[in-house]
This record gives sequence, structure tokens and C-alpha cells, in this order.
Amino acid sequence: MNMEALMQKMLDKKVWAVVGATDNPAKFGNKIYKKLKHYGYEVYAVNPAYETVDGDACYPSLKDLPRKVDCVDVVVGPERAEKVLDEVIEFGIQNIWFQPGTFTPEIIEKSEGAGLDTVYYNCVMVELDRRNNQL
Repeated sequence: MNMEALMQKMLDKKVWAVVGATDNPAKFGNKIYKKLKHYGYEVYAVNPAYETVDGDACYPSLKDLPRKVDCVDVVVGPERAEKVLDEVIEFGIQNIWFQPGTFTPEIIEKSEGAGLDTVYYNCVMVELDRRNNQL
């Protein structure tokens, strides 16, 4: 599946987790979380450093979420992203989206090697706006 089709498949999923979500409005973890909510997604914040993000409960890890999500958006550095990938594989989540700067070639290879639908290089905020402005 080409990257464009893969991105569309993921954006059609409506239950997301943002790993690295933050209450800091200057950070991408905050902007992405709010953008997904803005477009009507059911989205869960994941970050052990916060109790809430944008007034919503924030969970320490994927295993703490109240339900299984369809897609995980990774907004942490590569040193933490590999642990996130291990959790995604462990919990049987099929879709993972690595934001620019959150991965290494080895992480992408591991993700694709595990059979996950993997998006990287593209920013979910840009893609959400692009698709929604085409409507």
C-alpha cells in the first residue's frame, strides 16, 4: 500500500492515542491532540508526566487506556518511541504514525517487520487539514 493510501486508511480510523501529548500549547503533542479532537476523533492523551491534557484525562501508558485504540500517533523522541512501538505490538494495535523526528530507520524497520501499518515523515496535522480542506 502506498503512503497516501496508508495515511487515508489511518485517518479513517476514529479512535486514536497521542503518545507524548502535553498541556504545553507550544508543543506538537498539544497541537496534534487538539487537532484530532477538533476533527471529531475520539483521542486519548498518553504521557506519564501529566494527569490531564486539554482538560481530559491523561494516561501514563497505552496499557492504561480505558479501551483499545485504532491508531497511535507518536510524538516522543526516538529514544522513547521504540518502547511505544513495543507496546503497540504487544497490545495488537495495527496502526502507528510516527511524527517527523520521532523515529530512526531501525524503528521503522522493526514496525514494518512486525506487520504494522506504519506512517512516518508525514505530519498528521498537515494531513488532517489537507484532507478536510478538500471537502
